[in-house]
Amino acid sequence: MQRSLTQTLFGTLEVHVNRGAAILLAIATALPVVYMFYFFTAFGSMDGQMTQEEMQAKFDLLFRLHLGTMALIVGLLVIYIAYLFKTEHVPKDKKVLWAVVLFMGNILAMPVFWFLYVWKPLQRGDVAT
Repeated sequence: MQRSLTQTLFGTLEVHVNRGAAILLAIATALPVVYMFYFFTAFGSMDGQMTQEEMQAKFDLLFRLHLGTMALIVGLLVIYIAYLFKTEHVPKDKKVLWAVVLFMGNILAMPVFWFLYVWKPLQRGDVAT
């Protein structure tokens, strides 16, 4: 039997958070951190020994990846904020604090929030009402 958390977001959209969805969310949450390391490595390797065409091609790739990563972060932020205000797993007195932390510290705060309030309730078998 697969355990899942069922919640209603915005009163109309029903979302099921099961282990598979939680793992996909974790992977999506980790991608911006992985990209950050790739970006610094790739940008650092752009030196004077590259031809103009090679440098332009690498810059174009980084630009596209950067835009995609920013869009992913915005999407994740929407998902996490919506989940935050609809879940019963976050204490009511900490919801606004977590909203600020997620907004300001996004790629650093999202993995912590995921572990504490998405993954741990699944491990305990808690079901939101």
